Amino acid sequence: MYEDFLPERLAKLRTQKGVSARDMSLSLGQANNYINNIENKKALPSMQAFFYICEYLDVTPQEFFDEGNAHPEALQAFIAEAKKLDSQSLEYILGIMKKLNDTK
Repeated sequence: MYEDFLPERLAKLRTQKGVSARDMSLSLGQANNYINNIENKKALPSMQAFFYICEYLDVTPQEFFDEGNAHPEALQAFIAEAKKLDSQSLEYILGIMKKLNDTK
C-alpha cells in the first residue's frame, strides 16, 4: 500500500498539471525516463529530488502526502482568494460549499 502511494500520487498530480512524464523529467534536469521510472516503481527519488518534484508540481511535501487533498494546487488558489474576502463574504462562500457538499 505505502510503496504504491508515491508513484500513484506523482502520476495523478503530474496528470492534473497536464505535463508528460518525459517533459517533467527533462524540466527537472533528469534523464527523459526519470519520472516514468518512479511512476512504474522502478526507482524512488532522493529527498532532494522529491523536494524539486514538489516545487515543480506547485505543492508542499505535506500537500503531496495529503490523500484527502485531491487537487492541492486548486485548493491553494482557493485559500489565497478566500483570505482576501471580508467575513460576511467568507461566511456566504462557506455556506455555499456546505450546501454543495450536502447534495453529493
